[in-house]
Amino acid sequence: MTLRAFDSPMQDLNGASVLVTGGTGSFGKAFIRSFLARWKPARLVVFSRDELKQYEMQQDPLIGDHACMRFFLGDVRDRDRLESAMRGIDIVIHAAALKQILAAEYNPFECIHTNVLGAENVVQAAIRTGVKKVVALSTDKAASPINLYGASKLASDKIFVAGNNMAGGMGTRFSVVRYGNVLGSRGSVVPLFRRLMAEGALDLPITDERMTRFWITLDQGINFVLSSLALMQGGEIFVPKIPSSTVTALALAVAPDMAHRMVGIRPGEKLHEEMITEGDARTTVALEDRYVIQPAWQSWGDESETVEYEGNVPVPSDFSFTSHDNDDIASVEVLRHLIEVAGV
Repeated sequence: MTLRAFDSPMQDLNGASVLVTGGTGSFGKAFIRSFLARWKPARLVVFSRDELKQYEMQQDPLIGDHACMRFFLGDVRDRDRLESAMRGIDIVIHAAALKQILAAEYNPFECIHTNVLGAENVVQAAIRTGVKKVVALSTDKAASPINLYGASKLASDKIFVAGNNMAGGMGTRFSVVRYGNVLGSRGSVVPLFRRLMAEGALDLPITDERMTRFWITLDQGINFVLSSLALMQGGEIFVPKIPSSTVTALALAVAPDMAHRMVGIRPGEKLHEEMITEGDARTTVALEDRYVIQPAWQSWGDESETVEYEGNVPVPSDFSFTSHDNDDIASVEVLRHLIEVAGV
């Protein structure tokens, strides 16, 4: 297996004004550190609703010492606040979401207000303020969803793809990136295993020995977002070619000598995840390091604006990208390397 960097040519973002919704989350913080290490933006705006986390970010010398940093308290549910924050912004990275499956099932209205209506607000605010590009983060759970979180993210994906039609000649373009479980992010399984080991647990909980998941590191995810930003024309869903494995193999990579305890699949969980369904195959093309689900129609601009992705190959009509039927199944040794690279 090749550990892809997803660092294909990126847009020069020196002097750009960029806003990150959910900027105090695991992805947001890492993205902002990485961005500041690469470029000198005119403004880099953190938009989130947690004042304590914003304060803590300001104390981080890799972030707070940069004069370009701005911290906006606000919620994606509030369109007026989003419009205020987006004035003069060139690029928006939309990472804000309610992501816990069980919490979404128990609090469905909250999930819809943030993940669906919040997506609409981001689209409307971006169009009204003349933002050039918006990249929205999605999840493998949005493909053939069986829980409300996945269904809300599917709706969000549809909203961002359709946002290009709403923008029309205004020039704002929207695309989506969809990837799997992020190793080392807040709430991910590896830190849970580490904590249980530190607490002296005698075994590790495994939902089902057959369960498989896609894996990506935080750095890979950041590079994937940035390289997709450079590639996007508007309306695409970008999906990285990443490995998958059983959760049991991941547990063996973390703690090869610990026993496993089967606890059963929780409500709303799938045995296997899917990032591209067979129904999306007819509009999907393969590049060297990613798949691109192209919009079913492009009703903005004219045909001269359409640019072919270099090296794209249409996938077979019965193609799907699933965690249990992946060409790239990671071994325990490969997973151990991924965990080491991820620093968790």
